[in-house]
Amino acid sequence: MGSKMRWSIERLKEHAWTLFLFTYTDYKTIFFPVTLFACAAAPVQHVTLLFYSMVWTWLHQLHIDVSNQYRSVAEDAINRPWRPLPSNRLTDRQARRLRYALPPVCLFFSIAGGRDVVFASTVLSIAFVLYDDFGLAGHWFGKNIMNCIGYLGFEYGATKIMAGSTMLRPEARLSLLMSGLIILTTVHAQDFSDVEGDKAIGRITLPLYAPLFSRFLVCIGVPVWSIILSIMWDISPGKQILLICLGILVAWRFYSHKTASHEATSYVFYNIWLFAVHALPACN
Repeated sequence: MGSKMRWSIERLKEHAWTLFLFTYTDYKTIFFPVTLFACAAAPVQHVTLLFYSMVWTWLHQLHIDVSNQYRSVAEDAINRPWRPLPSNRLTDRQARRLRYALPPVCLFFSIAGGRDVVFASTVLSIAFVLYDDFGLAGHWFGKNIMNCIGYLGFEYGATKIMAGSTMLRPEARLSLLMSGLIILTTVHAQDFSDVEGDKAIGRITLPLYAPLFSRFLVCIGVPVWSIILSIMWDISPGKQILLICLGILVAWRFYSHKTASHEATSYVFYNIWLFAVHALPACN
């Protein structure tokens, strides 16, 4: 009995590690920014709602990551060989089963949050299908639009959960609008470090389609958004200076550091900036 229990625990740990590897690269891009955004925009009504929102966000993050990685094994073999599929932790058949099991699981888990959360989960599931199965991931325009819709779906669902039964404040709705515009105009910052992998599988991202223009959008857009948001949320002069300096740092890195490893580091700085702008409603 003891050996069987130990075997079960080891298997459970293996499965948990596999799920963690699926979601590892998106904690900085989805989980933490979305959770912070929802905390700032809602605000949190109860600690249980915070926990529910975090699990809801992670579960949908797992959904999108499994969906994406099931279709991008060749790319991941070049850029991220440690992921579950290229490292053979899962077979294609197992990944396919997991992929199609997750949408109903996510939808069922959303029911407790009410119809708005169910709506957000449904929008996310449809967006994932359009992105991965209908080729929108292969073109820069579709990719950016779906990224924008995806972020809004995550943020709306997480914010509604944390708000509980209360209506979203005008500040929360404004935060969602601004977040969507920021993602739409700058989220391709994630693609600069993956140019070789995208080229290998024929995916046309904005950095491949328009190298100079895409870099210009990030280098100009991030500082400009920093100025606009610091004024819009009426934060203190000290915080304004910090945010604008961070935006300038991000822009400078993308302008001057153009190797794949440096681009990956620049994207980390971009996510720190994104994390900061998501917290602005709480600084008002």
